[in-house]
Amino acid sequence: MASSTEKRGTLDTLLTRPSPFSNESGSLPIGEFDPSNAKSTLSQARVLVIGAGGLGCEILKDLAMSGIPNVDVVDLDTIDVTNLNRQFLFRQKDVGSSKADVAARFINKRCPWMKVTAHHGKIQDKGPSFYASFQCIISGLDNVEARRWLNATVCGLVEFDEDGDPDPSTIIPIIDGGTEGFAGQARVIIPRITSCFECSLDAFPPQRSFPLCTIAETPRRPEHCIAYASTLQWPREFPDKKLDTDSPDDMKWVYEKAAERAAKYNIAGVTYMMTLGVVKNIIPAVASTNAIISAACVNEAIKILSFASQNLNTYMMYMGATGIHSHTFVYERKENCPVSSSAVMKMNISSTKSLNELIQQLKDGDLRLKAPSITVGGSGTTLYMQKPPSLEQATRPNLDKPLGKLISSGEELTITDPVFPEISVGLKIVFAD
Repeated sequence: MASSTEKRGTLDTLLTRPSPFSNESGSLPIGEFDPSNAKSTLSQARVLVIGAGGLGCEILKDLAMSGIPNVDVVDLDTIDVTNLNRQFLFRQKDVGSSKADVAARFINKRCPWMKVTAHHGKIQDKGPSFYASFQCIISGLDNVEARRWLNATVCGLVEFDEDGDPDPSTIIPIIDGGTEGFAGQARVIIPRITSCFECSLDAFPPQRSFPLCTIAETPRRPEHCIAYASTLQWPREFPDKKLDTDSPDDMKWVYEKAAERAAKYNIAGVTYMMTLGVVKNIIPAVASTNAIISAACVNEAIKILSFASQNLNTYMMYMGATGIHSHTFVYERKENCPVSSSAVMKMNISSTKSLNELIQQLKDGDLRLKAPSITVGGSGTTLYMQKPPSLEQATRPNLDKPLGKLISSGEELTITDPVFPEISVGLKIVFAD
């Protein structure tokens, strides 16, 4: 009796018996539940965790407790002392070490059945074949740019049959988690089937505030350096004095320390005026929010891999600031999404506008591109190419030419950009004059 009592209520119960709520009965069916092999499927599946910070530590722990042993984790950052109050896989002796390495080592030691492989570096350093080797990807990234890159890369892996339908064997589901203070969300993305991250880009305005775990580790922007100086260095230097954002002396100190940190990491752009704007926009990291969202993400991973229950379709929001409740809804696909659809976008623009003005519009507009290169779709003529330097120099004279001298109204341009590593965007140009 003791043995059966111990097993009752565990995940094994759900994986080994038929269920009226299996995956195929839900509103987003992706597979048929088979109780005879669901448990072995979980034990053999390869899962990629991106990020080993606040969400990543919780995700790794939840995967270990759920019997999903084959896990890889990618993270660029190193451990800062400020991480220790909530990122529980790290200790004081680990400060300065790779988050991915330490997290993998801790999980493997504490949970001998786990086989966590660490990758210290940028997600952009991994090629498409790396991401294609997993059955599921759980993302705990804390910035929009990296999530856009991951989304485009994984969606770009999908192949289509002769009828134009996605090949299921090339679809790698993404489970995207994110937190901001007492709020958070978990999302299921089935590439080319459901809406993708790019479909919801309008819901993410240009970032004005910065997660604490980001500013404490490897800085990548001048704002990170300013936030580090104001929220971490100031309390260490003046533990009994609160930073007065209206004091010129206090703000000058923050600016100088931020400039020193920026110089250390070769980051340009720290100014006094930027310092004044950044110090009031810091997002606190809340451990309980991380725990809730990571649990939701791993729960979805189990359902996607085993088909034991209905998937989330497609978005769950947790609102902890106003009460302990959540809201789920279907995030619809964007018809002209450059990633999840193959639709050609249309732009009305004056023929007198220069190519450089078009490029700037692509950066500042809805696409939010970073460094677009442009070729003419039909002829293949290169209008401007960012890399290599020789080609950039050869096409640079086109930047100042009016579009009317380079293309005809109605022509389709092919846009490539680092934001969409495996995807090109079709853009039909119609002259408005």
